[in-house]
Amino acid sequence: MVADDSPGHVSLDPSTQQSFDLRWEHYLPDLWIGLSRVYGDRADETLQRIRAILLKRCAERPDDLKRLDEARLLEPDWLQQPTMIGYATYTDHFSGTLKGISDHLDHLCDMGVRYLHLMPLLQPRQGTDDGGYAVADHRTIRTDLGTMDDLADLTATLRAHGISLVMDLIVNHVAAEHEWARRARAGQQKYRDYFHILSTQDEVDAWEKNLPDVFPDFAHGNFTWDDDCQGWVWATFNEFQWDLNWANPDVFCEFLDLMCVLANRGVEVFRLDAIAFIWKKLGTNCQNLPEIHDITQSLRQAIRIVAPAVAFMADAIVGPDDLTGYFGRGRHWGKVCDMIYHNSLMVQLWSALATRDVSLMETALSRTPDKPSTTTWATYARCHDDIGWTVDDADARKTGLDPVAHRQFLSDFYSGTFPGSFARGLVFQDNPVTGDRRISGSLASLAGLESA
Repeated sequence: MVADDSPGHVSLDPSTQQSFDLRWEHYLPDLWIGLSRVYGDRADETLQRIRAILLKRCAERPDDLKRLDEARLLEPDWLQQPTMIGYATYTDHFSGTLKGISDHLDHLCDMGVRYLHLMPLLQPRQGTDDGGYAVADHRTIRTDLGTMDDLADLTATLRAHGISLVMDLIVNHVAAEHEWARRARAGQQKYRDYFHILSTQDEVDAWEKNLPDVFPDFAHGNFTWDDDCQGWVWATFNEFQWDLNWANPDVFCEFLDLMCVLANRGVEVFRLDAIAFIWKKLGTNCQNLPEIHDITQSLRQAIRIVAPAVAFMADAIVGPDDLTGYFGRGRHWGKVCDMIYHNSLMVQLWSALATRDVSLMETALSRTPDKPSTTTWATYARCHDDIGWTVDDADARKTGLDPVAHRQFLSDFYSGTFPGSFARGLVFQDNPVTGDRRISGSLASLAGLESA
């Protein structure tokens, strides 16, 4: 493990240099463990690149954000406060543009909002873009919403009102039109290595043997053929969303630099979208693998050297047994993400409402593993995503339920097809092979407010 500065390193003022050195020394061990486990022989070289990125972005960090860093270090439980009420919205539907949000601050403040999640802000591909989650340019705000300067102005205004901005960062994939993908198609090996590109159908079949279909209705399979690449590109969600190869430290460094840039624009929480999919291992379902927690731990420690005010939120809509891994278990305890959606609680709320029985909820929640005291759940009833019925089979059987039949019942009930149902939801991604039938719909529709 090498920690020396390279020649020509960025110069910092004495106070900033002291803060940087102290944080580097403090966070380096946990940063290094993740790197060494994932990148092996390339970890030392990667550490040097990380240090150069952090020094450069530390020198650029605005003074008001440095003050926020110091305040957060004195109040490390800021995200855990019961007053931290969250609000998620699409900017264009809420206010038209980023500038327009300032006109609605009285509304947000009156509701006690202190955590504002603006749905995907970065420039997506043209046409179908998976709700903005197919990012074509990480360095540009969606053109109809504003600019990076508008983002910085907005975060400053929000901070003055005690509101933290939350931003989606899609870590599993980029749009097929992204510069990295375009360079890969142009034959640049450096950028081909940013992705998973297989040469033969036999290789594809070997991987697909253990991989589920995330969107079986319209994106069957996990690979798409690309003529320019002359290979099969891994695309878990859609053919226009190319999965990134996090086994390549270049990808790690790209995202670390991007996070620093956005943090310096005032982003306070990164919602790590599709984090559960970023590591691939043959013979597994390529979800929730331990390397994900190594990578996330290293990213988190690195970011805290430059911007300790920043927190990570995991978008991990996974089963109960895997969920708390994103807080950190074992050697990762409390070192991975600061916040996770409590999707298990959300599912149990809807289950209890449909059955008028809390037995399953009691069973499921009573065995939820303890979380680190430095982390917090994001509790919610609905979000922009569909509802996957992540009911554990053992929990269902313990309360006298057939797990398959109960999940089927919940889909029927909330799609309004079960006799006596008050709900007006829609089935999303009906997979007859696995029996998976998810549900979409607003809280009002699922709770029966329309029929009432």
